[in-house]
Amino acid sequence: MASRRPPARRRRGRRPARRDDATWLAYSLLAIAAVSTAAAVLRWLAANWWIPTGLALAAGCGAAVVLRNRALAAREHRLRAAQLRLALSGPGGIDHMTPDGFEYAVRDLLQRDGCRARKVGRANDQSVDVLAEDPAGRRWAVQCKHKQDPVGGKPVGVGVLYALAGTYQRAHNAHLAAVVTNGRFSRDAHRWGAEQGLLLVDRTALARWAAGGQPLWNVLPHVPAPRGGQQN
Repeated sequence: MASRRPPARRRRGRRPARRDDATWLAYSLLAIAAVSTAAAVLRWLAANWWIPTGLALAAGCGAAVVLRNRALAAREHRLRAAQLRLALSGPGGIDHMTPDGFEYAVRDLLQRDGCRARKVGRANDQSVDVLAEDPAGRRWAVQCKHKQDPVGGKPVGVGVLYALAGTYQRAHNAHLAAVVTNGRFSRDAHRWGAEQGLLLVDRTALARWAAGGQPLWNVLPHVPAPRGGQQN
């Protein structure tokens, strides 16, 4: 006698998802509460309009004071920069600065000249310590070499120029490259720098620039002029 198969179970109908209903109800209540809160806030603002108006006026006055103070500080900084004069020797002179302080001094002198200048010297600075843009639109990449024994010590060698020449255009998009030192340059550095169009600011040029008040491009000979301009 053949075995009988068990009767197949009937599939129950899918019940409505109660969770979906509960979620929809919760969202609806939240929306109603948000609308009620917004309406209450608007009614309060309508009844007390002078409070937000006063706060807005106070904020505006505060912003105006901050902007005025910033403008006065910027003007004072420009006046101080225009009067900046630095000596090479003596107390507080360039020879007694730290290498980091020398970089800041070069930045300040460029700002005195009307440049937008910033110090960028740090680890992995790609041979540039100060970047500046002069009033003519030329972008300067400056390497600073401070010497503790500027007169009798070792001169700045051509290797410093090699490094700067390889990075000032590619890494910094600069038009001009300059090396500034309170010491002197080697004979090879002078020769190779002239061939490559690098600007060398030695002790003599630095003294004229720092103490005389003339912009650097007037102190150095043969500074390339901006496009359409006359060469110095």
